[in-house]
Amino acid sequence: MSRRTDYFNDPNAPKANSIVPAVTAFVVNDADEVLLERRSDNGRWGMPGGVQEIGENIAATVVREVLEETGIVVEVVGMVGIFTDPGHVIAFADGEVRQEFSICFRARPVSGEIKVSAESLEVRWVPRAEIEALDVSPTTRQRLEEGFRGSPVPRIS
Repeated sequence: MSRRTDYFNDPNAPKANSIVPAVTAFVVNDADEVLLERRSDNGRWGMPGGVQEIGENIAATVVREVLEETGIVVEVVGMVGIFTDPGHVIAFADGEVRQEFSICFRARPVSGEIKVSAESLEVRWVPRAEIEALDVSPTTRQRLEEGFRGSPVPRIS
């Protein structure tokens, strides 16, 4: 299943050879549940997101990625933070080793029905109390904590 391996402050991690602008979306519904997907590339739970494509602005990246991965149409309403920890690198099967560069946006659901995509094994609205029990990476957990903290000032790390 794993087409990627995440390393977190691991001295044996391969050296990064790229940095790519990416987004994640902290999407919360009226019941205060967060939209999460179990990723098909590593089996872990995470927020929907992905890389920016040439010709689109970063807010459009958020909207496109959430729709593609979850079936939910969102509106970007703010920013949780910018996460660029050089201790988090992602090794892909094709030899790319990417240093984390992710902008986490706040978004609200506008329409759509949850659906699974090629990038997700499962998609669902998760109550905050259930997040601790899920297999979530340390960086995703950090973004979720920041998102729920609700600070009007984005975190920069």
